[in-house]
Amino acid sequence: MHGSREAVAGFCEALRCARLGAELEVLVFPPVAYLGQFADGVRDTGVEAGAQDLHPAAQGAHTGGVSGAMIAELGGRWALTGHSERRSEHGESDALVAAKFGAALAAGLRPILCVGETLAERQAGEAEAVVARQVQAVIEAVGVDGVAQGAVAYEPVWAIGTGETATPDQAAAMHRLVRETIAAADGALAESIRVIYGGSVNPHNAAALFSEPDIDGGLIGGASLQAESFLAIVAAAV
Repeated sequence: MHGSREAVAGFCEALRCARLGAELEVLVFPPVAYLGQFADGVRDTGVEAGAQDLHPAAQGAHTGGVSGAMIAELGGRWALTGHSERRSEHGESDALVAAKFGAALAAGLRPILCVGETLAERQAGEAEAVVARQVQAVIEAVGVDGVAQGAVAYEPVWAIGTGETATPDQAAAMHRLVRETIAAADGALAESIRVIYGGSVNPHNAAALFSEPDIDGGLIGGASLQAESFLAIVAAAV
């Protein structure tokens, strides 16, 4: 819940001036209140916009909800599903996250499934089981082909907004687990699907994280609030 119309305009201008190359896929997920403004502001730059969440229903009496069709009409092409803050603050279950993933696909959006364990779960030796369960719930709901139409973001909850970051080895191990879970349904798709890392990624650690072969990019949080640091992370992915 950050931003203003002025901040969005400045961010869009910075992206336009950066003249990002076609070799990278750059996505930004502004608050839905600014989604239309952002999508218009980055038109013809190659940058795509997405929503931070969506309602699992296509329409109906769901006060405050935002449907996939509404997101698409505003210019969004992507949607996050299951972000750790949605899971923790709103009690979103694996089943609800899977329903949202399916709703995004039905609306023609490309969903990103966020998965990750809490510090307590990691300390209890449950990290792998938690992440595998979260991925499997979506495979069962939309099929492995459906999962492959989007992407998966591994975001260890203990590393979000804390300044703590999974080491490249820790992150890579969990990314391999995600691929192994998908491979149980389809080995070829497991290799081609994008698995990205989120959890206190910043300009100082991005290059080391992105150098791991199983890490296909980043889901950037706090470091994306300033265009300068965001663009430095983008540069590290080249």
